[in-house]
Amino acid sequence: MDASPLKKLEQLEFSLDSVTDLSSPSVSSSSPAVATFSCVDGVTELRFLQPDSTHCFTFDLASSQLFKLGTVQFICVSNDNSEERSFSRGVNIKFGSEKDSKEFCDSFEEWRKGALVPGSSTVSGSKSKFDDKIEASSAKMYFHYYGQLLHQQNMLQDYVRTGTYYAAVMENRSDFAGRVVVDVGAGSGILSMFAAQAGAKHVYAVEASEMAEYARKLIAGNPLFADRITVIKGKVEDIELPEKADILISEPMGTLLVNERMLESYVIARDRFMSPNGKMFPTVGRIHMAPFSDEFLFIEMANKALFWQQQNYYGVDLTPLFASAHQGYFSQPVVDAFDPRLLVAPPMFHTIDFTQMKEEDFYEIDIPVKFTASMCTRVHGLACWFDVLFDGSTVQRWLTTAPGAPTTHWYQIRCVLAQPIYVMAGQEITGRLHLIAHSAQSYSIDLTLSAKMWGPGASQGGILQSSTCKFDLKEPYYRMSQPQAYPVSQEPPLPPQPQLNTQIENDEFEEELLQEPSQNASTQL
Repeated sequence: MDASPLKKLEQLEFSLDSVTDLSSPSVSSSSPAVATFSCVDGVTELRFLQPDSTHCFTFDLASSQLFKLGTVQFICVSNDNSEERSFSRGVNIKFGSEKDSKEFCDSFEEWRKGALVPGSSTVSGSKSKFDDKIEASSAKMYFHYYGQLLHQQNMLQDYVRTGTYYAAVMENRSDFAGRVVVDVGAGSGILSMFAAQAGAKHVYAVEASEMAEYARKLIAGNPLFADRITVIKGKVEDIELPEKADILISEPMGTLLVNERMLESYVIARDRFMSPNGKMFPTVGRIHMAPFSDEFLFIEMANKALFWQQQNYYGVDLTPLFASAHQGYFSQPVVDAFDPRLLVAPPMFHTIDFTQMKEEDFYEIDIPVKFTASMCTRVHGLACWFDVLFDGSTVQRWLTTAPGAPTTHWYQIRCVLAQPIYVMAGQEITGRLHLIAHSAQSYSIDLTLSAKMWGPGASQGGILQSSTCKFDLKEPYYRMSQPQAYPVSQEPPLPPQPQLNTQIENDEFEEELLQEPSQNASTQL
């Protein structure tokens, strides 16, 4: 039988400048310390012994992790109860040179690999909750995308996004000063550095993609922050932290707020790392919805499938696939920036409170909708956008993606019905927006819009028209970057109907649309 891999490892002692117990940081020693690895009765241990003291810090390597604070400074933490998934002890260690710290790290990894044998019931050896619900291929593409600097630059250059985050942090310095902050999905580390600028005691920047290495490089190049920011490469579902957070900061929003399913990771981080009285930046999100009329967009979508109506394409009849192609194009939500005058009713919104939502609540989101048409027209679908609130102790600040407001990299999204419905001014539009999460880090969307009876006797009437369509939020149609200049009229008017794109009759509605926060009807999960 081969000898245990641990027995083959060289037995070394590592000299330390100091060891500080995290449970009592005020009690530290400047005297030299020694770190040793050992294997006793099949249990691998790391021990820190101070020669001038009888006290020894002992860690089980199977449940320990090492976090880098600087070139020669680390935190070693250990979980003595894997079911609770919380660390019960930790020490801050400091070496005399980079060479010593590198040799120690290499040995730590070798000894720890030997400790994590198959069947080990450790936290690190358990299967990730993220991996249980997300396809490996989707996760690979997702982390590859956000691991590239060009995509980070695209988000950083969204000055509405970046500027609002900066303002929300700096206007609420009292929430960050002297506090422990966790940056969930840190990316380039920009939000971590905002938190450090606001006086955070320490920031843990958690990033699962290769962007973590760029973040380390960027932070190291800003020495005013470097000693207060620790970049941890990994998923919030998997990693462990040496202490609880007072503040969670993140940019977890996707198209329609929930796309990419990062909001689930945000609330998982809340449950795992945030102290009971902690704050979340952002705190609340809202999905806004309103029916719209856009004849040009509808014709554009319908015309895409005309290619498949050719009966002699190099001798091939393509028409058997026309219906499928038509359905496929109308299953794509349209991402673009549109003119708010295309909306045919005042919007409503659905509130998602990040401080209260459970992870499972994001698996299925059902939103009943109800509107009153403000004009006579054809309704081509439902337009959606979102905003989020940073509920600081000093200032409450909103980040909005509303039509008519400065455009962001999220734009807005429209679900176009393959069969529009006709409405009259004052007519009630009802329906449902139903989102179901899937393993490709997105949602399938079922939309139903119906026009009810209107006018005298409407209370005894029912549904006149109804249209239903299914969409895949994972596969949107990215149409354009800025609102198009629409002509005054999109189609010949049908007397006595007014022109489609004339000024909305209710001027208060247009003013209300651009107000933050909106005062429209709300539904709550």
